[in-house]
Amino acid sequence: MIATTRIMPLHTGKSRTVGKAIQDIIDYVENPHKTDGGRLITSFQCDSRIADAEFLFAKRQYLAKTGRRRGADDVIAYAIRQSFVPGEITPEEANRLGCELARRFTKGNHAFVVCTHIDRHHIHNHIIWNSTSLDHTRKFRDFLGSGRAVRKLSDTICIENGYSIVEHPKGRSKSYDKWLGDKPPCHRDRLRAAIDTALAQKPTDLDGLLKLLAGAGIEVSPRGKSIRLRAPGQKRFVRLDGDSLGPEYETTALLDVLAGKRTHVSGAKNIHRAAPPKVNLLVDIQAKLRAGKGAGYARWASVFNLKQMAQTLNYLTEHGLLDYADLKAKAADASARYHDLSEKIKGAEQRMAEIAVMKTHIINYAKTRDVYVAYRKAGYSKKFKAEHESDILLHQAAKKFFDESGLKKLPTVKSLQAEYAALLAEKKSAYTEYRKARDEMKELLTVKANVDRLMGYDKSETDIEAERQEGR
Repeated sequence: MIATTRIMPLHTGKSRTVGKAIQDIIDYVENPHKTDGGRLITSFQCDSRIADAEFLFAKRQYLAKTGRRRGADDVIAYAIRQSFVPGEITPEEANRLGCELARRFTKGNHAFVVCTHIDRHHIHNHIIWNSTSLDHTRKFRDFLGSGRAVRKLSDTICIENGYSIVEHPKGRSKSYDKWLGDKPPCHRDRLRAAIDTALAQKPTDLDGLLKLLAGAGIEVSPRGKSIRLRAPGQKRFVRLDGDSLGPEYETTALLDVLAGKRTHVSGAKNIHRAAPPKVNLLVDIQAKLRAGKGAGYARWASVFNLKQMAQTLNYLTEHGLLDYADLKAKAADASARYHDLSEKIKGAEQRMAEIAVMKTHIINYAKTRDVYVAYRKAGYSKKFKAEHESDILLHQAAKKFFDESGLKKLPTVKSLQAEYAALLAEKKSAYTEYRKARDEMKELLTVKANVDRLMGYDKSETDIEAERQEGR
């Protein structure tokens, strides 16, 4: 993961009101063409669709409460750009990490919107937070070294979640777009990616492959013995052969893959493949309406719920979990495995912290031993103590730690370092399984929650009795 190296303060600019300035910023980062139709937008303590109005209202509340009015140089919001290495992370995971970065950096005191853009070959977040705090009593103030602080926090979050970081990121001479490269996928790469996706669906023959390509929007035009392909928005056709698309896309090679004689190796470059849609929780439409949502929201939620019910059924079918008892048992097993791995990682981290403390005390004890022996031979002289107070205090603190820990024989620093290295390797290894277990648990629990809602299993006895009475 490559994190931003600076925070960008957002001002009103020339000939713009505060409200218009906020609206322009929000409209850009929430562009539906960049955020998969708005699916990759997450907000905190605000509604992303009207965040500009809410940010502006918060500033008016701040003025009314404090009486402090800023001039034209007032910062209305702050932004962070956060980019990720192509192919290493899904859009949904990138959005989650962006939310965690925003929440931890603002300490949960400011409303924010996180928009994950997937319009380029690298996924990146735009994080916008209101400069006015949630309690309307103060404003966020940029500080010296804030860019380093953001990068350090972002790197920490990456490591915690098992993603790579850049040890020595480049300076600001290049934008992060130029650093990663912003060249869009070419026509041939788009065709290669479409063929890869179609092959993943296991067609039985070449006609089946071509039908899948046509269903994906690729125009297929046979001419003589050759087959020509054209992606949407392109003017010219490209032949399906090794000269045009590479040896892995030669017709004979594709026939061998379809027959199971060889494994297909993708030749697509510089393109982002969207992750398969994940199942999301159904929206409780009636509860939202009672909370004040309108008819427009109800229409949107109805369509959203239909999509989620279809994805839930697909998941159950693909994983052979059409029996509710099997689904319940699988969800329970996934939860247990996740918590076991979580405890294992926490145990390793706790022991590593203990080793670090013990190692410090052992080193301090060894370094100050001669001074303390001389202090004791001097009859615990006050003068001697005043001259060597820091060494004496370090020695006494180490001795107290050993006594409280019940250590009769001190371990060597070398053995502690070896144990620490083994625990660190174990922790890194466990994190891979931990992430997989976490994702599996979240997906299973979401599917089960949707099934429970559809079947009425999540209703209380009171709700069920009320519905029974209404039906009479």
